[in-house]
Parts: sequence; structure tokens; C-alpha cells
Amino acid sequence: MQTQSGSSTTATSNSSPEQTLRAGGKWFKKFWRSPTVRPNNNGSSITNGHQSPTEEEMPVVNPNFEECLEGQYLFEAAQLLIDREKHLFGEITEADALKAHEEAVKKLAADQKALEKRIEQTVQQSLSLGREEEVSALTSAVKAINLEEEQDQLWRQRCRTPPAWRPKKWKEHHDKVLHELVYSRLENPSSPTGDQENQSSIQADIQSMGRQLKEDMEWVVEVVKNCYPPEMDICNFYARQYHQTFSARLKKIADFVLDDKDCSFLLRWVKEFYPGILEKPELASNINTEALGNLLPDELLKSLEEQYLSKQQSDLMIYIGRVLDEAKKEWDQGKEPTRDDGCYISPVAYDVIQFINGIVTSAHTTVRDPHKAQKITSNLTDFMQRYQNFHEDIIKQNKPHSKAFIKANLSCVEQFRDFLVDRDLFPEDVRENCLRGLTEMKQSAHTYLLTPVHKILKPHYKKVGTSDWLKKNTFEKLLNSTEEELQELQGLTQSCHQELITQLQQEMTVEYVRRLLKGEVKLKDKDRQLMAYMTVKENAERLHELFARMGSKQDWLKEILTKMAEVLKLQDIPAIQMQIVSVGSAYPDLSEKHVSALLKLKTNLSKADRKIVKTTLSDTLKESRADPGTRTFFSKVEVR
Repeated sequence: MQTQSGSSTTATSNSSPEQTLRAGGKWFKKFWRSPTVRPNNNGSSITNGHQSPTEEEMPVVNPNFEECLEGQYLFEAAQLLIDREKHLFGEITEADALKAHEEAVKKLAADQKALEKRIEQTVQQSLSLGREEEVSALTSAVKAINLEEEQDQLWRQRCRTPPAWRPKKWKEHHDKVLHELVYSRLENPSSPTGDQENQSSIQADIQSMGRQLKEDMEWVVEVVKNCYPPEMDICNFYARQYHQTFSARLKKIADFVLDDKDCSFLLRWVKEFYPGILEKPELASNINTEALGNLLPDELLKSLEEQYLSKQQSDLMIYIGRVLDEAKKEWDQGKEPTRDDGCYISPVAYDVIQFINGIVTSAHTTVRDPHKAQKITSNLTDFMQRYQNFHEDIIKQNKPHSKAFIKANLSCVEQFRDFLVDRDLFPEDVRENCLRGLTEMKQSAHTYLLTPVHKILKPHYKKVGTSDWLKKNTFEKLLNSTEEELQELQGLTQSCHQELITQLQQEMTVEYVRRLLKGEVKLKDKDRQLMAYMTVKENAERLHELFARMGSKQDWLKEILTKMAEVLKLQDIPAIQMQIVSVGSAYPDLSEKHVSALLKLKTNLSKADRKIVKTTLSDTLKESRADPGTRTFFSKVEVR
């Protein structure tokens, strides 16, 4: 413990009162009686016409105990009393006047009580220091407490009867005073309680205590800390007192049957706001927050969390249910969805995502456990089922505005899919079930929008693989009709439109191959086979060009037709074998039935030749393992 002069307390206890007080420095300057000083013409100072004495010659007035007490120099006052104590309780000789000794002891005891009272008052004002003198007084009081602790220790080591006031245990008393101070601050907080009109009495009480705690702890690390030596660790002491007192108050509140709003408010203070206060840089750097532990025991926390999460889950389902109800209302009234930049849009996905994201993210912050927060979305599958039923009902009714609604729904399906994949807000089974439902919705929407297109194109499909098919104008009509029908598919967002026309391109290519493999056209010789090769190759290029203009990037579909055309052109069996193996390696779902149907178009091939080629394919597929990421195509082509 360092004194104001910088010497140790042990050294101070062996010094005379006069030495100690002189060592105090600035604190006793107020006791100087300096005459008015003014300079003369020679630059030297004169006092009442006489030369001013040097600093060493100026008289020093040593303040007594009462003056130290009055001036809030509590450390110096304690030192004076200790010196008197040493004198009175040293070896008493016969020359000592017993009566005078007893009176001196009584006077010392009275002064001890007066000092203790003043120190207690000073410590009680720790959280309301207003002036520099009060800060200095607290610093002096703390030094006095530590000095008295040392004196207590010295008396324990002596083999003689101590004074009646020993041991003083001022450090213990100091801690008790601060404990009571903290209790009273939280019991009667002075901080404003905020918007009480919109708060219950419980919420106002919690918030008032929390604000008082925050302000007081900031004051401790900013001001009070500087009045204590580091070894007293005063910031952590205050933190423990506030933590324990706040915890006790909150336990009493949590024991009540709280309504949902009060439960949520209490839990947020325990898990979010209070930790947030302690995490502030100015506090975190001075407090060991981990040592404080939780504000509430686990059993109380669990009960609060279950009530809170259940309420959040209920609220979420109500909010997103209203969003869907509003969409149904628009549908029932026969209104078309609004357009944005030519695209039909629906607010369903956006609004639902905002609710989910907001509520679950907030719950994650409150309970500080992502897996617990996921419980809120455990019933999301029920909502998705309702949404899917609504979607299928729109298709089933097939009203004039059904297509517009389905196009708007496709955009929602895409938004939901991206949200479910990218965000970790859902239990895994909920995520999988919802994604499965969204996939079904997308497929049913595509089927609904593309079925009329295929119906229009069916007369043109029928001519593929026939004798008329080898004429250029036949496929040209198919392309023209396709281009016209593609206009009916406008009104989708770019990504949804691209997915839809990609599926149309695949379905048209599948239908083209299916019609070709029906075997209505007979390619009896090399010339007919070459003509068929040129036709398939040109058809593949024209079909690809059409869909590429619409944004499709499915080059592989053109390659399938081109590879099949090559088989029609080739004449040597080994070359045909190699080409079939090439197709089968790229598309392992190519079956012997498909190969047989393709080779039957070349009527100049014998049955034995066809068998050789099919066997080669079979052996190749057995030896190779299909890559899970390999595209499928031929499995969609039915061959009889």
C-alpha cells in the first residue's frame, strides 16, 4: 500500500506524526498562513516591507486529527490515530499517570469511531461522487482502510492484549457497505424507466434496474476504479455485487407465472441485454464476465425459453398464415397479380421470408442457441403444405387468371428454395420436406404452362420420323409454332423463364427422339441414311438456335441429336460401335432398346450386326460406373 508521499505503509507506521504529515505533500498546504506577497523593483519579494523568508524558513502547521477529518484527509487521520495507539499501548511505566492514560484511550476510541463513521459515509457516496474533493476523499478513505488492515495484522502478531477496537475489520465492513449500497441502488433505481405507458410494471422494474446497473458499472470503471489500488480488484467486486443482486431480483420475478410479453422481456434481459452491457469494451476490459456465470439457474432459464420459443412459433405461424390468406383473397376476387418490369410477382415469399428471418434471428440472439431457435420453424412444413394446396387448386380451377398466378408462384418457389438452402434457420427434416414440396410445385407449374404448348405442337410432332419429315418445310412449321407459343410463356422472372424454356427444350427433344425411334421411316440405303443424317443434324441446330435466343444454354441436347445423326450416317460396323459407345458413355441411361430402335431405321443392317453393336454397349456399361452427376435423357424416351 503506497501513501501519498510514495513511501510504504510499513515505513509510515514507524515515522513520527510530523514526518508523516510533511510527507503528505499538497494536502496540508491549506494550513499555511502565507502573507500577501508582491514583487519589488529588484525582482525580489517583500512582505510588509521586509525580505520574504526562504521556503525552508516558512513555518509548517501540522493539522491535528479533527482538521484531517474535516478536510477529508482520512488516510492521514488514520495514521495519526495509529501513532497515538502505538504510544498508548506501548510499555507503560510507573511514571505513567493511569488516569491520564485511560482518558487518552477513551479519546482515541471516540476518534476511532468518528473516523470510521466518516469513512463509511465516504464509501457510501462512491457511486455519487460529484466533486474532485469527493474523489480524493474516497481515495484517502481506501488508503486508510488498507492501513487499518495492516495494523490489525500487526496486532495479531503481538503477544499482548489489543485495544478494544482491534481488530477493526474495516475491509470486511467496507465490503458490507458496498453490498448494501448496490442493493439500495437496484431496489430504488434513479434511472428513468423509459416508456412506462407501453410497459407492464414487471418490464418497467427490470428495465429500471438494468439501466441503473449499466450506469453504475460505467461509473465504477471510469471514476471509482481510480480510487483503489489494482490488487483490490474493485471493478470485479462491484460486478459480482450487481450480478448477485440483479440475479436475486430476477429470480423472484421469474417465480411468478409471467405472461408471454413479460417472459420475453425478462429472457431478453437475461440472455441478450445484460450480456450486451458486460460486452461493452470499457466494461469487458475491466471485468471477468465468465466468472459471473448466468443470471438465472438452468431450470428457470429452460422454462422461460420454452415459453418464449412457443410464443414465437405461434406468432410466426399466425403472421405467415395471414400472408397466404391475403393471397387467397386476391385469387378469389379474380384479381391478377401485379407486374414488375413485365413479370408477374407475388408478395407471399418476400413477406413470409421477412417474418421467418426476423423472428428466428431475433430468437437466436435472445436464447443464444441456433438449434433452440430452429424450433420456431418446426411447423413450417404445415404452411408449405397449405401453400402447395392453394397452388394446386389454382391449376385445377384453370380460371382466366390462373396462368398469371402460377407464373407469380414460380417466382415465390424460387425465393423460398434459395432461402431454405442458404439460411441455417430450419431443422433438417423441415428443410427437406419443404424443398420436396417446392420441387413438386415447380414441376406442376411447368406441366400446367407447357401442356398447352405441346398440345399445339402435337400435329407437327407426328410428322417427325415419317417420310414427310425429310422435307425441310415440315420441321420449319414446328419451329414457327414453337416460337409463337413461347410468347405465351412471357411474364416470368428471367431465372424462372429460363428454367421453364429449358424444360420445354428438353421435352421437345425427348419427343423428337421418341418419334424418330418409332421407326416409321425406312432408311434402306446409304443415300437415304445420309439424307436422314443431314435432316437430324440441321433440326438439332435450328432447334438449338431458337431456344438459345430465348436464353437457354442446353448445348448438350443438340449434341445428343448430332450423335444420333452420326449413327445414321456411318456404314462400318466398328465405326457404329464406337459411336454407340460414345453415346452410352455420356448417357448411361441409353438402353439396348434405344440402340435397337435406332439401328432398325437402317434396314440394310442385319439382325446379327445389330446384336454385335448392342453387346458392345452392354459390355461398356457393365465395365463403367455411372457418375452420380451424369445427366439423364434416354430414360425419358419410351420405346416399345
